[in-house]
Amino acid sequence: MTKKERAKKVIEELKKKFGHPKCALNYNTPFELLVAVILSAQCTDVRVNIVTEKMFKVVNTPEQFAEMPIEEIEELIKSTGFYRNKAKNIKLCSQQLLDKFDGKIPSEMDSLVALAGVGRKTANVVRGEIWGLAEGVTVDTHVKRLSNLIGLVKEDNVLKIEKELMKIVPKEYWIDFSHFLILQGRDKCIARRPKCLQCEIKPYCKHGEKL
Repeated sequence: MTKKERAKKVIEELKKKFGHPKCALNYNTPFELLVAVILSAQCTDVRVNIVTEKMFKVVNTPEQFAEMPIEEIEELIKSTGFYRNKAKNIKLCSQQLLDKFDGKIPSEMDSLVALAGVGRKTANVVRGEIWGLAEGVTVDTHVKRLSNLIGLVKEDNVLKIEKELMKIVPKEYWIDFSHFLILQGRDKCIARRPKCLQCEIKPYCKHGEKL
């Protein structure tokens, strides 16, 4: 089975299971999503949603974050980890949005990744979720781990993984594919206690084939 064939089978099975999934982060505006994705680095979506549910009632616009003392931002996001760096990036990103984009989130990849705290993963999530734009595949820890286990890639570098996945995953599934692997990683392919024998994609997974 080629990698493209393997990817096609995985997509078919997970599409049956998950349909057309959405981002697990809660938000009401593109800016709220951008902040939530920045906070999600090295943090669970569940924790981010707990933090943003309270925080966005207090502060949820670039203007408010740009004016808020960084110590107050740190206090609001402390439980997400790496909070000092995240607070610095959120404040600077807010200022950049006001200075360069009139407070609006740009849809272009180059403009997004030029913002503080925004890399390709964050940009891919925002572009895919808000505008349905796919210039790449979002590679988080789940996508990285499952892509290697399934046998779609044999790589540790996230940028190289993204490039490999873009070659074998049909472009119309670049957005959903990441959601599929993230959801499957939480449901069956759990890092410390995988449920391989119950896994819907076991027949198409190189790791599952060994069991």
